[in-house]
Amino acid sequence: MDMYRILVVDDEEDIAELVRYNLTSEGYHVTCTGSGEDAIRLIRSEPFDLVVLDLMLPGMSGIRVAEALRSDSKFLNIPIIMLTAKGEETDIITGLGLADDYVTKPFSPKILDARISAVLRRKSGPSEKDILRRGDISIDPGKRRVEVCGEPVELSFTEFQILVMLCRRPGWVSTRSQIVDEVRGDNYPVTERSVDVQIVGLRKKLGPCGHYIETVRSVGYRLKENP
Repeated sequence: MDMYRILVVDDEEDIAELVRYNLTSEGYHVTCTGSGEDAIRLIRSEPFDLVVLDLMLPGMSGIRVAEALRSDSKFLNIPIIMLTAKGEETDIITGLGLADDYVTKPFSPKILDARISAVLRRKSGPSEKDILRRGDISIDPGKRRVEVCGEPVELSFTEFQILVMLCRRPGWVSTRSQIVDEVRGDNYPVTERSVDVQIVGLRKKLGPCGHYIETVRSVGYRLKENP
């Protein structure tokens, strides 16, 4: 664990210090900054394995920082955990489109550590080396690359994780709560509506393969067993 380098971006010094202290005690190498601009500069100059990112930053907001990272192929695969006091449904939905996890303040340091561990396990897990092929969809989980009919498709982190989950269980029905638990971990502060929003966006981006994802009324979603 001590090999992992984490960047904490939060302008509240007491929060940043709390996170730094707890993560350092768990064996992580932690760097802190209170500026979105500094965060981008640090990420471009140093290797980081994960970013803990506040949304409400002076100057460049956390959302803009996340958008900048997701739009740059060099940093696309750096996991982001948003740590913020913004807990409205619309904020969570927006955050889920860019980040790997979303933790609201006030928070438990132990829960934050568990979320970080889970995200890092997903990033480095051996199962991510396997190529998934379902019909005309091809997924390389390790490189977070998706192709539909041989053409690359850009998905948000949340859309990607949902697609991988469904593709690994073709024909199985997953409830909305199971999708949240599988993709985000237990006790994740997200509504069923946000899962529906992610599915709608995912289907659109999959184009001719969007119909592979079936709605099971009053239950959840599944990928066609033989698309």
